[in-house]
Formats: sequence, structure tokens, C-alpha cells
Amino acid sequence: MKPAQNLVANPGHQTSRAVRRAVALGAAAMVLIGLLLLYLLTQATNNRELYEQNYARLFVVNVVVATLLGVAIAWVGYRLMARLRQGRFGSRLLVKLATIFALVGVMPGLLIYVVSYQFVSRSIETWFDVKVEGALEAGLSLGRVTLETLSSDLATKSRAAASQLVETSDSATGEVAERLLDQLGATDITVWSGSGKLISSVGLSRFQLSPDKPSSSQFRAARQERALAWVEGLEDAVPGALANAQIKALVPVSSSVLGLSAETRYMLVSRTLPTGLVANALAVEAANREYQERALAREGLKRMYIGTLTLSLFLAVFGAVLLAVVLGNQIAKPLLLLTEGVSQVAAGDLTPKLAMQGRDELGGLTRAFASMTQQLADARLSVEASMSQVDAARANLQTILDNLTSGVVVLAPDGRIVSSNPGATRILQLPLTAYEGQLLSEVPGLQTFGDAVQNQFAQYLTNRAEHGLDHWQQSFELGGNTAIQSPFERAVTLVARGAELPSAQRLLVFDDISEIVSAQRAQAWGEVARRLAHEIKNPLTPIQLSAERMEMKLAGKLEGVELGILTKSVKTIVDQVDAMKRLVNEFRDYARLPSAELKPVDLNALVRDVLQLYESDVSKVVLVADLDEACPPVRGDAQQLRQVIHNLVQNAQDATESATLSGPGRVVLRTQHLAVADRVRLSVQDQGTGFPEHILKRAFEPYVTTKTKGTGLGLAVVKKIADEHGTRVDITNRTTEGKVTGAQVSLSLAIDHSAQG
Repeated sequence: MKPAQNLVANPGHQTSRAVRRAVALGAAAMVLIGLLLLYLLTQATNNRELYEQNYARLFVVNVVVATLLGVAIAWVGYRLMARLRQGRFGSRLLVKLATIFALVGVMPGLLIYVVSYQFVSRSIETWFDVKVEGALEAGLSLGRVTLETLSSDLATKSRAAASQLVETSDSATGEVAERLLDQLGATDITVWSGSGKLISSVGLSRFQLSPDKPSSSQFRAARQERALAWVEGLEDAVPGALANAQIKALVPVSSSVLGLSAETRYMLVSRTLPTGLVANALAVEAANREYQERALAREGLKRMYIGTLTLSLFLAVFGAVLLAVVLGNQIAKPLLLLTEGVSQVAAGDLTPKLAMQGRDELGGLTRAFASMTQQLADARLSVEASMSQVDAARANLQTILDNLTSGVVVLAPDGRIVSSNPGATRILQLPLTAYEGQLLSEVPGLQTFGDAVQNQFAQYLTNRAEHGLDHWQQSFELGGNTAIQSPFERAVTLVARGAELPSAQRLLVFDDISEIVSAQRAQAWGEVARRLAHEIKNPLTPIQLSAERMEMKLAGKLEGVELGILTKSVKTIVDQVDAMKRLVNEFRDYARLPSAELKPVDLNALVRDVLQLYESDVSKVVLVADLDEACPPVRGDAQQLRQVIHNLVQNAQDATESATLSGPGRVVLRTQHLAVADRVRLSVQDQGTGFPEHILKRAFEPYVTTKTKGTGLGLAVVKKIADEHGTRVDITNRTTEGKVTGAQVSLSLAIDHSAQG
């Protein structure tokens, strides 16, 4: 027996696989979307560009998830309602479980969604306050004022210091600039000509190959305003490079009174801003910028958080639905499997059933049910195998019965026919199957036989225990009594055997031994003929010689009436002796008929040869040959077949001559090629009075004849020759409009195929 774990799943197993795949894909998609939401929530607040880039995608994801969720919920609801309408077992349980799990997932989700929505809306609004905005604006103003003050102070001091370079030549400006570097607290001082050529540089710029040169517009502004100050490097300052922020002041230097140069020079003073000041200014500016950006993106942030919460709600609802389906299916599936299995078993379907592999009680119950179904299927297979063997044995027995030459009839205890085989129909020449359910004695022509069989069974059952018999056997003669209507054309001799079956029915088996009896009779008559020929032939010659000698001795001594009496008496003796000799010769021929030597014979030519012997016959009977020229050679003994034709022609002539006819009688010899049977039929028809019924049934037995002068050996010889040729002789009366118009004797001879080759 197969274990329950290896049972083949039913077609619903494929559906469960598809459901598991769908659930797995949905769970994976939910986890992926959840991770994406977590990432967006962590990055959206500090990364406005990331938020703006993914907002549309998040919206699309919300729509897709909402659509899929709606479709999934609608599909699950439709399936549940369909199962509920069909009245399938477990549908109400699935609906309850789905409703419970859906409520468990949806209601808390909705509550969290409402609370989170209010929290997000209010908390984001609290981020943006007037006081915070005012403080940031004041910080920015303070930073700008401080930078402007430092710039103005550096410009004023630089203009005052530039007076020391008025009377200084270009070559000496370096020394003066060194002193001014300390006085002004600058980090770098460069002197430029009006054409933009570097005259001298002190401080950090002297280590540069090409110090930063003011632009032409800065030169022009410094000449017009007498001083120009600006802050440089503050926009590009980062927390790690605050030292690059500087205040620069550009002031013109008046022309020399000595006339050494008529061109205006310019002094560029650079001072590094304090690190703390720059850091604070940058922090205030960054805070203000971020504040303004968030203030501008306030509505977007709300949409972002609300969209994320909405998508989370969808995921929660989707997860609840999946959980309801999965858990509900896990709980109800064993019950559904059992219900479906019970329905299939009730309908006769014992194919292996699907069993759950879980360790709980429901799984064990499905395995036990599957094992029970398998045992039932094995038992059914055993029964079917046994029935197949019984059917095969019955078919074999029926085939044997159908092909038996013996007749087999099963009778009920009261003698009614239960069944029969074709052999019984052939032997009894009656369709016994048409008489099933009737008494054997009620079958037309079998009354005596049926009563005799019942008597034999009664005696057998009475004496069985006493004598220890297991069957009875008896011979019966059917059709011999012409006073009783019989289906048999001739007398039939049966040897029957009877026994009782285990079911109390009676078995009757019988064989037709008519041919055997006929052969035995023929053999017995042959022996009688041989002995008669031997015993009678010896004294016939002395009797004839004695009569002739007596006539020769007395003929001269008698006269008149006595001589006539002598002559007549001697003639009578001689004629009777000749008749006795002919009879003895017929006996001898019948007894000593040799075995046939079968060779190819042209039957048509043989018939023509025989008919030539009758051309000079003065008989009033006309012989007519109706020969089929398509007849091939037959396998036979020409001499014996010639004797058959002679006997049949002579019998036909005698029968026709004895009949009262208005004109000359006819005897027709006909040959016919029977292609289907692969034989050639020879038939002889006369116009006599036919055979009486009692003679017709025994026509082939020796010494059975209707002629006053015949011995009755003609047809017996024909029958014996036919047996030597392995063929059958048929004799029938010909009728026209219900009146007998003659007889016909025919026999079919096998075709000799070797002659054709």
C-alpha cells in the first residue's frame, strides 16, 4: 500500500500552488514597497530634490497598489460569494475568517492612519513659526552689519595709510607697505599701477606668481569713491576652509608732487575675517536658507507624508487580506479536502487523495482518510482482478463450449433449459437458445427425449448415494418413429451423459454417434455379405450344372407336356442361379470395396464417358447432362466415382420408369462449381415418386430399398465411396407446389489444387 505522503494530488493542488505563488509574490512586493517607503521617509525631509523626483513615482505606486488591492479584494470576495452560493462545504467558515482578519487588519490601520494624518498635518505646521523666522532675519541682519562695519573700517584706515605712499617711489613702496601691513593688521598688501601692473606686494601675495588683481571696474569704482571695500570668499566658505574669507579694500594713491610719475597708483589691502564670525554668519545663513526651502516645500512635505501613510495603509489592508486568505485557507483546506474526498468516494472514485503534511489533528485526519481510500482502491483492484480472472475463465469456458462438437445443455432441476452451446443446436437441428426457460420436453420433436432425460436424472439422483455414481450415461434414438413429428431428416443416435452441478442444476452432454453406428452397421453388413457370398456361391455352380445335366439326360426321354415342364423347370433353376450369382457378386463387391486412390479427375469428362454407355439404351428415360464447364479437376478415384454415377443413374432411371408420367421421363446429371466452398457438386435428379419418410431417414443403410427387385446396396455403396472421398451424400425429395416431383442425390467433391498448379 502506498503511504499517504506519496498520494497523488487532485487537480485542485495546482490551484493551491498558484495561490501560494501569488501570495509569495504579493508578500515580496509588500516588503519591497515597505523598504522603499522607509527610505523615502528618511530622505525626504533633508533632500528636497529626492522628494521632488520621486513624488510622481510614489503617487503612481499608490494608484497601482490601490488598484491591485481593489482587484484582489474583489476577486477574493467574488470567489467567496461563488463558493457560498454553490453551497460548498467550508465557504461560510472562509467568509467569517476573511471578515475577521480583514477587520483586524483594516480597523487598526484606519485608526493609525487618521491619527498619523492629524499628527503629520499639525507637526509640520509647528515647524514654521513667526518668531523663528524673525530670529533668523535678525541674525542675518547682524551679520551683514558687522561685515559692513569691518569693511568700512578697513577702507578708512587704508585710505589714511595710502598717504604714506604718495611721495614714495615705486621701488621704495615695498618697505612702506611692510610697515603698513603691521599697522593695518592686514594679511596682504599689493600696490598696482593705474594700468594694472603690479608694483609691489607684501604678505601672503608675495609668494604667489600672479596675485589676484582687481578688475577694471573695481579700479574705476575706487578712483571715483576714493575707497572701495568688499568681502571675498564668504560665499564659497565651507566649515573646513573658513580662512579663505577676507575683507579687501582698494584705495587710490595720489600722484607724486616731484613729478616722478603722473600715473595714479592703487593699494589693495586684504584682511582675513575672524573664524568665529565667519562660522556664525554661515550657520545663520544656512539655517535661514533651509528654513525658507522648507517653508516653500511645506505643502509638498504634507503630501509626501500623507501619501506614504496612505500607501502604508494600502499595504496593511493588502497584508490583512492576504493573511485572511492564507490563514483561512490553511484552516479550512483540510476540511475541504475531506469533504471533496468523501464526495468522490461516495461517487465511486477511489483514486489517491491529497493529504496535508501538517502535524496537527486535521492533517492527520486527511492522511488517515487518504490511507483508507487507498486501501479501498486496493481492495477494489483485487476484486476487479478476481472478476477479470473469472470473466476470462468464463470466456475461455464459453469458447471451449462454443467449439465443442458435443452438445452441452444446462437444465434447471425441473428440466427447463438454462443455456446451451452451438454444438447442441447443430446436433439436435433446433435453435435451443430460442427455447431457453422452457422444458426440454416441450421443444418440438424432443418430447420423448426430454422425458427420458428427466427420468434418467431422477434415477441417478435416487441411486447416486447408494451406488456412488457421479454421472449417468445412456444412448437415445431420435427421429426413428415416423408417427411422431421430428425435425430430423434421418434417424439420429445420441449417447448422452448427465451430472449434477454444484448449483443443483443439471448438466447434459451428448454426441451424435449416427455416423459411428452407420459405419458399424456398414461394417457388419459387409461381414454378412462376405459370409453370404462365401456360403452361397459355392453350391450355386453344382446346382446349375446338375439342372443342365438333368435336362440333357431327360430331354430325349420325355415328350409333350412333361418335356415342357422339364424345360421350364430347368430354365427357372438356371435363371434363379444367375440371379443368386448376381446377388452374391453384389455382396462381394460391397464387402470387398477397395480403398480409394485419390488423383486429379475431370468430373465432366467422367460423366460424359458414363453417359455414352447409355446412348444405346432402349429405356424410355432421357438422360440430360447439365455440366458446368468452369469446374476444375476434383480429387477422387475415377473407378469408384464411375461406379457412383452408374448406381445413381440406374436408381434414377428405375424411379422415373416406375412413376406415372404423361411423357418420357428425364434424369438430369448436373455439375456445379462452388467457388466459395472450394468444391464441385455432382447431383442426379429424377422424376420419380420420391422416397417415403421412413426410407429417407435410412436410405444409405444396406438392404433398405423401395424396389421389388433391388438388393438395397446401391446407395450403401455410394455412401461408402463418399466416405472414402471424405465427402457427404445428401438425398432429398424435390417438391413443386407442395407435391413431390422426384428425388435428388448429390455429393460435393474437393477440388484438386495440385492439378491446377
